[in-house]
Amino acid sequence: MKYQVGRAGRIIVSRFEDREDVLNNLVCIVKKENVKNAIFYLIGGLKKGRVVVGPERDEMPPRPVWNDINESHEMLGIGTIFYHGEDPKIHFHGAFGKRDNVKVGCLRETSETFLVIESIIIEIEGINALRELDPVSGLTLLKL
Repeated sequence: MKYQVGRAGRIIVSRFEDREDVLNNLVCIVKKENVKNAIFYLIGGLKKGRVVVGPERDEMPPRPVWNDINESHEMLGIGTIFYHGEDPKIHFHGAFGKRDNVKVGCLRETSETFLVIESIIIEIEGINALRELDPVSGLTLLKL
């Protein structure tokens, strides 16, 4: 186990409007505000998205199982933001529900708001975390 101790910095509250790209908007905010490390929460509606719902098998490198969201779903979740090179890398896990159908997984690639999504970004100060490509998994993982 590796860890660092930091403290909460600025808190940024935002609202994403209908059809806006959630993941891209988060990246834009943290770049504009020069946030280097953060935790964030999302709550609202998602109408389009690609969600990884687990690996095909427990092997390396993992082959992701994808689940597409192609209509409005309620959504809530938590994520982190750490830089990979010059760019912030979002890692977000959420629950996505429509009627009795609930998906839980990692939102990647496509992310389109339905009506509204609220986000709260909490900056983490005093740490020097980043993401690096892990050659075994092929993923950009947190490095402390």
